Amino acid sequence: MPRAFYLMVLPAFVLFFVFHTIPVLQGIYYSFTDSPGYGPSDLVGFQNYIALFTDGRVLHAYWFTLLIAAVATVLVNVVALAIALGLNSRIKFKTTLRGIYFIPNVLAILVVGYIFAYLFNNSLPAFATKLGIDSLSTSLLTDSSTAWIGIVILAVWQAAAFNIIIYIAGLQTVPADLYEAADLDGASTWRQFRSITFPMIAGFFTINMVLSLKSFLQIFDHIMALTNGGPGTDTESVSVLIYKGGFQGGEYGYQSANSVVFFLIIVALSIMQLRVLQRREVSV
Repeated sequence: MPRAFYLMVLPAFVLFFVFHTIPVLQGIYYSFTDSPGYGPSDLVGFQNYIALFTDGRVLHAYWFTLLIAAVATVLVNVVALAIALGLNSRIKFKTTLRGIYFIPNVLAILVVGYIFAYLFNNSLPAFATKLGIDSLSTSLLTDSSTAWIGIVILAVWQAAAFNIIIYIAGLQTVPADLYEAADLDGASTWRQFRSITFPMIAGFFTINMVLSLKSFLQIFDHIMALTNGGPGTDTESVSVLIYKGGFQGGEYGYQSANSVVFFLIIVALSIMQLRVLQRREVSV
């Protein structure tokens, strides 16, 4: 390859190595220490990793994270695909609507999260009280059994925008001739979706599912804005726990081990998801 190629790639490689690779290697090193995040530390071997599997707070954080990720991934793809199908149909102002639907993706999630927190804590209970709906007369975020619902609502609302764009791009690759032939054969709308649309955009569905799950597994800003991990620690995700324990609780080494385990779990789930969905693409 020409020398100019290496000269162009070198700055990006150096930046990536300095700001990504080195911190990752440092994190792995600290995971084998008892470092509080400052001062001297000692090597403790695999003690941090062993302790993770008996720590109730850590196990609850993983369970809660998987719950949020699973529910939000399904909902965001259902919502995004439904909206994309509507925007891809013959409706007026669909170009403008595409721009409007993408707005949530460019807004700062913390700012939006505080707005949603106000709605959940004040506006929604006030409306529910006037309408006589007792189950919604108190904030969703103050009850550990319902706080996760508010987090899912915010996460789906914010993430749907990106998924919509991906699905619209996929729908535009489906030849119109297929729909015309299906209409001549008398195929219903649902039949056309099941036999033509969905199989043709299976690759885009795979992309959205994998990216959505990875993103929701790392959910952080939504929780910090809505509940800050509360009530108590009931809505702590793994990312929130790593942040609180590592940077505020003096558990830098311990939470470094947690972050390594979390990274491996995300990679494993992504690979499994890709293999299953890609196998389905082939069968379709």
